[in-house]
Formats: sequence, structure tokens, C-alpha cells
Amino acid sequence: MRSKSSGAGLGRGAVRCRLAHRPESPVVAAALLALGAVSEVLLRADGDVPLPLALSLALGTTVPVAVLAGGDPVTRQPFAPTRSPRGLSAAAAVVVGAAGMLSLAPFHVLTGAGLCALLVSLHQAGRRGLKYLTALLALPFIAYAVTTPAGSGVGERFLTVLTAVGAAVAAGTGLARSARDTALVNSAAEQAIADTLLEHAARGERARIARELHDVVAHHISMIAVQAETARLTTPGLPAVGAERFLAIGDTARTALTEMRRLLGVLREDAGGSAPDRRPQPGLEQLGELVDEARDASAAAVRLIVEGPVRPLDPGLELTAYRIVQEALTNTRRHAPGAAVDVELRYTRDALRLRVRDNGPSPHTAKGLDAGHGLVGMRERAAMVGGELRAGPARRGGFLIEATFPAPVREHAS
Repeated sequence: MRSKSSGAGLGRGAVRCRLAHRPESPVVAAALLALGAVSEVLLRADGDVPLPLALSLALGTTVPVAVLAGGDPVTRQPFAPTRSPRGLSAAAAVVVGAAGMLSLAPFHVLTGAGLCALLVSLHQAGRRGLKYLTALLALPFIAYAVTTPAGSGVGERFLTVLTAVGAAVAAGTGLARSARDTALVNSAAEQAIADTLLEHAARGERARIARELHDVVAHHISMIAVQAETARLTTPGLPAVGAERFLAIGDTARTALTEMRRLLGVLREDAGGSAPDRRPQPGLEQLGELVDEARDASAAAVRLIVEGPVRPLDPGLELTAYRIVQEALTNTRRHAPGAAVDVELRYTRDALRLRVRDNGPSPHTAKGLDAGHGLVGMRERAAMVGGELRAGPARRGGFLIEATFPAPVREHAS
């Protein structure tokens, strides 16, 4: 049984190879391949090889496909590695590879269906991440093609080279798919971890912002209670109904203050029971002290530039601007030590514009700051007061942080 009919066999095998990828069940695919291989053996039987041995090799190259992984129910791809264990796939690939080598080299009874099953098995082994096994199974076919005598028949030589090339391609594509799938899984896991870290950082920053703004809001609520009580006691000729209203206003303010303090206690649970800081929250008036501290700590030039008529702003807005400048100076000392920094405040009729720029070599980028959660806190603070924040490398080197906060001039009635 020689290779004189291998051309026709390979033509039928190519058709069977396409048919083998159509069924969703590997058992059906194996049955079709086995039927095709047996039919080809019977048609090509010439007595050179015992028929039982030829049939056994034909079944050995095709039947193990039945234990390969079935199609992926999500992507609808045949033979996707989602069902069978790695060990079972490895065993099936070994059986198909051994039977295919015996069919090709000593007995020359490799069928088209057997070749198709061999390529599927090598590809599947590569997709399952069996690197060494896949290379070991493909290597004998390549070595046999190289060492085949030049005087062999044209059909036999063609079948040998075709098998070697197909085995190498099938193994290589399977390993490449496995590497790509692994990279995609790792990338998705890294992205999920990064998103989780950023989410936790944002939640922690919101809790810190709430703790700081508590003192600002509590001051205003306390003033409401004091003014309502003062008005009730000092307004001459105040009707009883008006006195009751002022009393209700004071009681409501005190109740709100109590609830806020209770909420603050919950937010401070992550502080490990440490004593709360009772100092007043800073504002823009303390920026000079902050700049002086930064200058002394880094021994670098740090300037504060103020443009426009200075006016008092909402305490929460001033606290936010102060914290953004504080975080920006800290990041500059960490990522660009020794760089000069300009802190600019510009007051306009409808907004407060803030710029913090250093002239360092800009080794730190927006991505690096995000990894350290620096920009996360800045953006959270700006958003809390309706502002916007932009950050990135400056045009002439260094790093630039720009923030804009709505701060319209209040018109006082005469």
C-alpha cells in the first residue's frame, strides 16, 4: 500500500477536515474522520500491509479526536479548550501522533482523514498550553521529512513534506493562541485589580473629604442655631408664634449638628480610634504658610502668585483648593525633587483658577500619579465643589495641574 493514491486521498481528506470542524460534538467529528479513514484504507488496500494493521492505524489516528475538547458554547469555535482536562487532551495527542508517525514512516498508510486528525490534535495540544509535548510530537514529522531519501516517489515525498509543514503550522498556531489567551486573561485580571484599587482610593478620599468638610458645615449650622436663639431672646415685641418658629429653627439646627457628628464618628472608624484633629480646617489664607513649608522642606524655589482682587470664598471651596495645592507640592517633592514650583491663584468674577507647575525633568506622568492615587484625590475634591481639574506634562517640561472652581461674585443688596 504505497503513496500513489495519496493525492486523491489528501483531496478527500481536505474535505473531511472541513467537515470535522462543522459538528459541535467532537464525538461526531471523530466518527466522521474514522469513517473516512477506514473507507480510504479499504479503497487503497493492495496487500502490501496487512489490512487489520492498516485499519488499526487508521482508527488510531482518528478515534482519539473524540476525547478532545468540544466547541466553546460562547464563541462557537470548534475544538476550543473548555471541556476536556489537559491530561486527556495530552493522551489523545500522543496516541494520534504515534499512530500518525507509524502510518507515515514504516507502513506508508497515512490517510487524509488521519492527517486532518493529526493537525487538529497538535493544534489542540498547543492551545491547552502543552508546550513541550506539542513540540515533541511535531518534531518527528519534521525530522522524517528532512531525512527522507531524495529517490522516494513524488507522491510519498509530497505527503511527507505536507505532513511536516502542517504539523509545524498546527503546533505553532496552537501555541500562539494559547499565549494570546493567557495574555488576555492576565491583562483583564490586571485591569480589574487596578480598577479595584482606584475605586478603594476614591472611596477613601471621599471619606477624608467628608471628615474635613464636617467642620466647615458644622460651623454654619452652629451659627444658625445661635442666631435663631439670639433673635428669639432679643427681638422686642416678638409674637409667640414667631418665638416658637425661632425655637424650632434652633432645635432643628442642633439636631442636624448631632446627626452630623454621629456620621463623622462612623467615618472616623478607619482612623484606629485616634483622637480627632480639632484644629480649624485650612483655607487660602494659609497658602503662604504651606508654600514656606514646602520651600524649607525641599530647598527649592516655590513661589505663590496671586492675580485679581482677593475676596473670601466658600470655606469648602477654599479647603479644596488648599488640599489640591498641598497634594501637588507633595507629588513634586516625590517625583521631581529640587524642581522649582509656581503656585498661581487667579480670582475672576465668576471663578477661581488654580495652577501648580514645576520645571523639573518631568519623570512623573499622569499615569504615574494615578498609580499613586494622587490625581484621584485631586479630582474627587474638585468634583465635590463643582470644579474641574486637568493634569499632565507641561509644554516646556515639568508637570502642570490646572483646576477651575465656580466662584461668582456675590452681589450685596444695598
